[in-house]
Amino acid sequence: MKLIFEKSITDRGHEIFPSTDVPEYKLDSMFLRNKKLHLPEISETDVSRHYTELANRTYGVNNGFYPLGSCTMKYNPKLNEEIAKLPGFSDIHPLQPEYTTQGCLKVMKLAEKYLCEITGMDYLSFQPAAGAHGEYTGLKLIRAYHNERNDEKRTKIIVPDSAHGTNPASAAMAGYSVINIPSTADGFVDITELKKVVGEDTAGFMLTNPNTVGLFDKNILEITEIIHQAGGLNYYDGANLNAIMGVARPGDMGFDVVHLNLHKTFSTPHGGGGPGGGPVGCKDFLGKYLPLPRVMEADGQYKLIYKNENDDKAEYSASIGRVKEFYGNFLVVVKALTYILTLGGDGLKNASENAVLNANYMMNQLIDIYHMPFAGPCMHEFVMSLEELKHDTGVAAIDIAKAILDYGIHPPTMYFPLIVHEALMLEPTETESKETLDNVIDILKKVYKEATTNPEDLIQSPKKTPIGRPDEVKAARKPVLKYNFD
Repeated sequence: MKLIFEKSITDRGHEIFPSTDVPEYKLDSMFLRNKKLHLPEISETDVSRHYTELANRTYGVNNGFYPLGSCTMKYNPKLNEEIAKLPGFSDIHPLQPEYTTQGCLKVMKLAEKYLCEITGMDYLSFQPAAGAHGEYTGLKLIRAYHNERNDEKRTKIIVPDSAHGTNPASAAMAGYSVINIPSTADGFVDITELKKVVGEDTAGFMLTNPNTVGLFDKNILEITEIIHQAGGLNYYDGANLNAIMGVARPGDMGFDVVHLNLHKTFSTPHGGGGPGGGPVGCKDFLGKYLPLPRVMEADGQYKLIYKNENDDKAEYSASIGRVKEFYGNFLVVVKALTYILTLGGDGLKNASENAVLNANYMMNQLIDIYHMPFAGPCMHEFVMSLEELKHDTGVAAIDIAKAILDYGIHPPTMYFPLIVHEALMLEPTETESKETLDNVIDILKKVYKEATTNPEDLIQSPKKTPIGRPDEVKAARKPVLKYNFD
C-alpha cells in the first residue's frame, strides 16, 4: 500500500470548501511560513480510495475474534452510537447556560446513580478520561484523605506483582512509594507477605479483582480488612469489573475507591487512542475530595456545583480540583448509560455470566494441550504458559501469536502478566458465540500441533498478512517517524 504522499501529483486537487463569504485577512509576513507546507495533492476519488484502503487494512471487532486479555475488546452495540449522535447531545457546548443543558446534566447524574449502584459506591466523577487517569485521580483522593487528617507518614502504596503496569506508575505519579508483594503459587495475594509490609506508613492497597490472571481472590474480605486495620484505604482497579457486575460489588468487598473503564466494561469504543472514560467512584467519606464541578439535583433541576458556590455543600471546598477540562468525555457517558438502560440489571449480570462462561469453555477445551499455570475455574479471562513448548521446540508465545494472524484472528495479550513466563492471555468476552469460540479453539490446536511437528516453519509466521514479521528491535530503536520528502 502506498502512502498518501506517494500518491501525490503536483497541482492535482479538488475543492471541498465553499468560497469564503467574509473578507480575506492578510497576516503579517512574520507569522507566515518560509517554505511551502507539505500536503499531499490528490483528487477526491483518490482520497476516498485511500481511506477505504486504510479501513480494509485495519483489524477490529467488526472483522473477527479479538481476544486481548484485560482489554475487553468486545462488540459495541450500534444503538449506543445512534443515541450519542442525537443533536441534543452532540451539538452542545460545555459553556452553555445550565438551563439549556438539563438533559445532558441528567444523563451524568443518572449514570452516576447507576454506576454507584453497580459498584457499591456513594459518589462518582466522570472527569478522568481513561483508566490510568482514573487511577491517578483515585489515589489523589486517598492522599487528600490522609493529608486532611495530618497523617502524612502514610507514604506507601502496596501493589501485587500481578498488577496492571499502570497501578505502580499511577501511585508514583501521585507521590507515593510503591511496595510490591508477590503472588502465591495459585495466583492470589500472598496474605503472609502482605502482613509483613503493611503498617503505619501504608496509605493504601491497589488491587484488581478478578486479578490479572483471571481469578477471583477468595480472601478478598480478609485482604481489605488488613489494610483498614492498619489505617489505609483500598483502591479497586475496575479493569475486570465486566466479570462480576451484577454479581458482586467492590464496595461490598471493602474497597473505598474504584475506577471504571467505560470504554471496556460498558461497551463504549475502545482502542485507537480514545476517547475513553475512567470515572472514579468513592465511599461517602471521600466524596468531598472528588474533582469539581459535580452535577447536583434540586427540585427537579440540575446544576453544576463549583468550589466557591454558596450552598449547603460547603465541604466541597476540600476537592482535589480539576483533573480534566470541563466534565470528562461526555458522549462516552451517553453511550455507557445507553448500554446500562438497554440491558438493565438482569442484562448486566447476564453479560458478566456469559463472559465467565465463554472463558471457562475455551480454557477447558484447550487445557489438555496448552499449559494452564493456574487451576480453574477462571473468571472472564485465562492465562496460558508456552514456557514448556519453547523449551521443547523453540516456539515462543510470540510465535503462536504471530501464527494465528494467518487465520484472521487478532493475537491475545502477550507476555502479561509478568509473573507467568511465555504468557498468552485470552479474553473471549460475552459477545462471542459458541461457533466462533469453537473455530478459534480448533485454530489454536492446529497451531500448537504445527509448533510440535514443524517448528522451523511456524516461526516464520505470519505469511499471509500484508506485512510479514518485522524487525521489532530495529522498529523500537530506529523508528521512522516522518516521511522523507527528499
